[in-house]
Amino acid sequence: MENNKQALVLSTSPHIKNNESVPKIMFSVILTLIPAAAFSVYQFGLYILLLCVVSVATCIVSEYVVVRLRKRPFTLTDYSAVVTGILLVMVLPPGFPVYGVILGAVVAIVIGKQIFGGIGYNIFNPALIGRAFLAATYPVFISKWIQPRIGIDALTGTAVADALSSATPLASMKFDGIGTPFISLFFGTTGGSIGETSAFLIILGSLYLISKKYIKWRIPASIFVTVFILGQIFHYIKPDQYPGGVFHLFAGGLMMGGLYMATDMVTSPLTKKGCVIFGAAIGFLVIVIRLFGGLPEGVMYAILFMNAFVPVINRATKPKIFGTWGPA
Repeated sequence: MENNKQALVLSTSPHIKNNESVPKIMFSVILTLIPAAAFSVYQFGLYILLLCVVSVATCIVSEYVVVRLRKRPFTLTDYSAVVTGILLVMVLPPGFPVYGVILGAVVAIVIGKQIFGGIGYNIFNPALIGRAFLAATYPVFISKWIQPRIGIDALTGTAVADALSSATPLASMKFDGIGTPFISLFFGTTGGSIGETSAFLIILGSLYLISKKYIKWRIPASIFVTVFILGQIFHYIKPDQYPGGVFHLFAGGLMMGGLYMATDMVTSPLTKKGCVIFGAAIGFLVIVIRLFGGLPEGVMYAILFMNAFVPVINRATKPKIFGTWGPA
């Protein structure tokens, strides 16, 4: 009879048993972004596909160069550079020039990610860093919009082909007092950033990430609740000047920012209470900027601003330790 000997393996905590990995999570994010990206190609043309390819390629090359200069192994299979490239394009206007996308992608990877040490060490969302840089560098291009293939007539609420869209719904409401039908905001038949127009497709894609617990649902939930409540309050105060809460939810980049940007695992709080505080603060800043700031949109700045406070939020909301080993 043979004696079966099994070695006893000892390891330190945490003892987590699952098959999740960074490449799997990142690849899932890419897949869930495909519906919104494909719809943007349909709405604004094949030029959008070119921007995506250029952005992703630039992010990969930039990461390769920096990692090699730091004499560290290059890991393309974590897909993080691909995600950054796609998200960067999704928050840009449809007519943004190719050379601007290249510059933004380089900044997103080098300044937004690798300068902090690479994946897992950055304190700000890399794609938003790239977008913020482009907003400061190309203020004309970043506010220049083109018409979608299919739009919704603001007066009749019916679909029209080749609808003109010289301004986003937020800009039209803020500066001209012209509203946009909710159906147009929800399904994306209006002007805006490449991947932000269709709230429906963004929500559809994020449902899978939420079901897999890749997204901390408390963050988008607290963002949306705060934005809706504050939006309704100001709408009741001045209904002829401020739009309602539903408009704020589906207009602009709130869905993309709340579901894909603010929920970044690296740049968001670790605790449940911290996620609620983080999300509520972002929602508050979004309303303040949209209603009282000089810009019609404030999602990007709200998320970046709160990214800086994540270490403070983590320290303030960390759970109490109920027992420790005393002196021997």
